[in-house]
Amino acid sequence: MEVLEAARVLWDFHCVYDELASSDVIIGLGSYDIRVAAHCAKLFHDGLADRIIFTGSVGNWTRDLFPEGEAEAFKARALADGVADTAILLETRATNVGENVQFTADLIPNAQRAIFVTKPQTQLRCKATVEKQWPSVKAMVTAPDTPFQAQPLPHHNERALICEMVGDFERMSSYAKLGFQMEVTMPPDARLAFDTLVEAGFVDHLQRQPLSE
Repeated sequence: MEVLEAARVLWDFHCVYDELASSDVIIGLGSYDIRVAAHCAKLFHDGLADRIIFTGSVGNWTRDLFPEGEAEAFKARALADGVADTAILLETRATNVGENVQFTADLIPNAQRAIFVTKPQTQLRCKATVEKQWPSVKAMVTAPDTPFQAQPLPHHNERALICEMVGDFERMSSYAKLGFQMEVTMPPDARLAFDTLVEAGFVDHLQRQPLSE
């Protein structure tokens, strides 16, 4: 399996794109990808929910990019896209997907339906995390409809994207065993793609331990 073929296999593995319906809230997971905030604004204007929560502090990939914090940066983009300030709530402590879910659930514990918006390649990890940590909510997971070739950004290039997908694939196994998320089936083609990319050196985002069987 060639590197780009393997990368596309992992991309398809990570992408979910649930069918969406009207919900209590749109939840935008903070990251280095401001397109997530723009997509939240679009879903808001489409009438899928009447409020948005942006969740995220800063991380290794956003400390210099969004020094004010991910949630604040995402809010600024949504405001620029015409969302009213009164329709936006911020959660500014979370530094990972698990905390995104936990801290948002604390803000709106009675929510019954929620649309989670994240990067395309983070959808499956988000879905598995919500199912484990907030099982009472009917969660729909989606992302900007960005193709693989258009996902790299000036501050997060193709190599960084592939390393991210490799690392998140590894975390699917280890995080399920730690109770952070639901167990996810690892198809043989995805495992082969993971092994191919690790052998090719795309290991920057690994946890520095073997993927458990």
